[in-house]
Amino acid sequence: MTPTSPTPASPTPRLAAPRPRGGIAQGVNDSLVIAKRNLIRMSRIPEVIIFGLIQPVMFVVLFSYVFGGSISVDGNTSPAAYREFLMAGIFAQTVTFATAGAGAGIADDMHKGLIDRFRSLPMARGAVLTGRTLADLVQTTLTLVVLAVVALLVGWRTHTSAGEVLAGFALLLLLGYAFSWIGALIGLSVRTPEAATSGGLIWLFPLTFISNAFVPSENMPAFLRTIAEWNPFSATVQAARQLFGNFPPGYEAPAAWPMQHPVTASILWSVLIVVVFRTLSVRKYRSAST
Repeated sequence: MTPTSPTPASPTPRLAAPRPRGGIAQGVNDSLVIAKRNLIRMSRIPEVIIFGLIQPVMFVVLFSYVFGGSISVDGNTSPAAYREFLMAGIFAQTVTFATAGAGAGIADDMHKGLIDRFRSLPMARGAVLTGRTLADLVQTTLTLVVLAVVALLVGWRTHTSAGEVLAGFALLLLLGYAFSWIGALIGLSVRTPEAATSGGLIWLFPLTFISNAFVPSENMPAFLRTIAEWNPFSATVQAARQLFGNFPPGYEAPAAWPMQHPVTASILWSVLIVVVFRTLSVRKYRSAST
């Protein structure tokens, strides 16, 4: 009997890596799924939200009662005048300091390999970062609402229509969303969440303090005044004060264009930051995860 020759094994088919599905609608859907995942994760770690609320509340109380009456706002040194001048700056500082949390969250996902697992799924490449920044925007909105209530309790008031007040908060949230993309780029560029937190804060301090947030820029030396008046942070603070009606009577804005047209300048700066840093972040995400 002639032995039968073994049948040659068929080659194992090579599985192609999943390709991301295209289309704007698919990208939006993927981003919302990631945002939901991050919001659920945040809700399971309530201490992060609580500590995020405590810091801005402390700033409101300390600046209102420690510096109130010590700083002249257009010749007025009353605590009430400084409190109204201050709050737009505190609001803006709060939304921008959320940048550090965004960067740390993305760095943590990178460190744990979660980003690589997302890359194995057929989803839009930018959805992971967009979803994360949207989730951070929701958390920032919650913080801003609580902070506004605390500000009202310590005597802050608005003097414009409800629509203008909401527009002021919308500009603040737009700035916070824009800065979260800077945090995303930092988170993708470092190795640990701790480094992302440090890197996310170190540049924010000069940005927020060389501005018109806590003291009028008119009181600064000439070179610092120029930096403060063209600072994107200052433009949003100035726009919020204008929309809240928190300028003292007879206030004259500095001659710099962003201070004369703060709402327009705030929108332009925020949109520019989103476009530039979203592009850089998505490019970094692709190269860092391959």
